[in-house]
Amino acid sequence: MRETSEDEKRYPNKFREESAMEKSGRLMIEAVGLSKYYGDFAAIEDVSFQIREGEVVAFLGPNGAGKSTTMKLLTGYLAPSAGTARIAGYDVFTQRLEASRHLGYLPENGPLYADMTPIGLLLFFAEARGIPPERRRQRIHELVELCALESVVGKPIGKLSRGYRQRVGMAQVLLHEPDVLIMDEPTAGLDPNQIHEVRETIRRLMAQNKTILLSTHILQEVEAMATRILFINDGRLVFDGPVDEIVRSGKPMDEWFRELSGATAAV
Repeated sequence: MRETSEDEKRYPNKFREESAMEKSGRLMIEAVGLSKYYGDFAAIEDVSFQIREGEVVAFLGPNGAGKSTTMKLLTGYLAPSAGTARIAGYDVFTQRLEASRHLGYLPENGPLYADMTPIGLLLFFAEARGIPPERRRQRIHELVELCALESVVGKPIGKLSRGYRQRVGMAQVLLHEPDVLIMDEPTAGLDPNQIHEVRETIRRLMAQNKTILLSTHILQEVEAMATRILFINDGRLVFDGPVDEIVRSGKPMDEWFRELSGATAAV
């Protein structure tokens, strides 16, 4: 019989035996009782979920619900007030370097060096990450193709459209070939053409069996790309289930979103 972990003892209602989960693939993202407090205010509280290899999961919720806070805890940008976050089995706080080798994180409005060109930026970060010189050029060539950056590789990043800047950011986080991608509003502020371009890039990543947690407000993206939804409201996880469950209900996604976030009660 499998030994009960310390987290399972502490949060007994958050876990089931793997044999009962009827899912395959190793666990790549784990949140176990994650909480973040600022004084008396709980940004998130007791958030727990598991994401397995190859899953594409949409992380939904109204503004201020706790999505970005959860993502920052999962990536190690914030320390939790309670709970544990793991990437590919590594605790992101006690085994930060090991976890970061498996993780690519694209925050909303991720920082880029405006005076650099995409090729210059990728070369800089490839060297900073310790990618061997003989591998750098090949890896950058792969990413330029994957993220469709061929036409802008020599232009200053500050002169690029928001859509292209987002793709440069995506190429940067993919440099070290991570297994796990966490993306916070990757299409925010983009026009329909740019949204389509970023979506196509994400589809290419899906074909590589990446594990993806994607925060978005564009509900069409959820149906188009995700197989599962996590919904957070007022800092608590209120839904964890397959996209098909909402589709089969016949309820429009926007109506379901409003009901789950409590917006209909305020009307």
